Amino acid sequence: MCGCTYGSGKNLDDAVILSEKVFGTTYGKTANGLIRYGTRFRPVAVIDSKLAGKDAGEVLEGKKKGIPIVSTLSEALPLNPKVMVVGIASDGGYLPVEYRSFIKQALENGLDIVCGLHEFLSEDPEFSILAREHSCRITDVRKIYRDMKIPYSGKINEVKSFKLAVLGTDSAVGKRTTSVFLNRAMQAAGRTSVMIGTGQTAWMQGFEYTVVTDAMINDFISGNLEDTVYRAWQDLHPEYMFLEGQGSVLHPAYPGSYEIIAACRPDAIILQHSPSRIYYDGFPGFKIESVEKYVKILQLISGKPVIAVAQNNENLSPERYAEETSMISRKLGIPVFDPLSDLTEITKYIESVSR
Repeated sequence: MCGCTYGSGKNLDDAVILSEKVFGTTYGKTANGLIRYGTRFRPVAVIDSKLAGKDAGEVLEGKKKGIPIVSTLSEALPLNPKVMVVGIASDGGYLPVEYRSFIKQALENGLDIVCGLHEFLSEDPEFSILAREHSCRITDVRKIYRDMKIPYSGKINEVKSFKLAVLGTDSAVGKRTTSVFLNRAMQAAGRTSVMIGTGQTAWMQGFEYTVVTDAMINDFISGNLEDTVYRAWQDLHPEYMFLEGQGSVLHPAYPGSYEIIAACRPDAIILQHSPSRIYYDGFPGFKIESVEKYVKILQLISGKPVIAVAQNNENLSPERYAEETSMISRKLGIPVFDPLSDLTEITKYIESVSR
C-alpha cells in the first residue's frame, strides 16, 4: 500500500528535509532515517540553523554524504528540490509553530509537502489555499492509513519466513535503523529478506511493506499488520522478515510492541537498548526498567527468545560502550552488537538461530 507516486523506480524525488533545531536528535529521527537510507526521496539539503554549514552525513555517521545543512529554504532552492519533507517526530505529532513559515515558503515556491505528523497539514486552511494557488500536493502519510480496516484472520500462520521483531527499551532508540541495516546486511549475505515497516518514516524511506500502526483504529491494528506481513510473504516468499518495533512495551506514553508480537507472531526478538538513557525519551521522572526485565517480559509475552541486544552508542565513550557491551552480554548470555557497525557476524548468528 503506497498512496502516492513519489519515488517510483529509480526516479527519486529530490527533497529538502525540514529538521529545524533537532537534526541528529531523537526529535529529528525522521530526518535522520532519510539521510541514512531511502528509496523514495533523494535528500539534497537539510534545514537546521543550529548545524548550518555542516554535512548531514558527518553529523549522523562521521562521514560526509554531500548533503549540506542550511539555515533557510532559500539556501536550498538552488539545489532544485521538488519536495519538502517534514523530518521531525514531535511530542503529540503536532507541527511546531516556528515550522509554519518554512511550509508556507515551500508552497509559495512550488514544492510539494510530505509530512508524517498526526496533525494533517492538508487540512490546514492556510496551507490548503497556498497548495491550490501554486499547484502543490500535500501528502499526510498517516492519513493514507487512517481508514485501513482489515480484520485479523489468522492467516499469519501461513507465513513461513523467519520473522525477527526489533523491539526496544524506549521510543526513538533506533529500532527502525537496526531493522533497516539488518535487512540490508542479510540481503548482502545472499539471503532473501524484507523489512516490514510499522511507522511513517519507513514509508518515507520507501519500504513497500509498511503499515503505520499509530494512525489506525485500535481494533484493526492487528489485522492490518497481519495483512502487510502476509502480502510480503505471498509476493516474495523471503527467508527472513525484520519487523520494525514501535515505542516500548513499558513506555508510559508509547506502550508499543504488544500488537507486533500478537499479530505478527515473531520467531525471535532483538532488543534495542541505549545504556546512556536513564529516563524514557521526553519523559524525565519515568525511569527505564532494566534490560533484564525487558527480556523477561518480552519472552513471557511472545513465548519466543530474545536472541541479541542491539546497543545504541549515543552519549557513550568507546570505553564505556565496550564496558556496557561486555556487561550486558555477560548478564544475558546473548550477543550485544552495534547496528551501525559491520553486521557480518550478527547476520551469521541470526542464520544459525533460524535453522
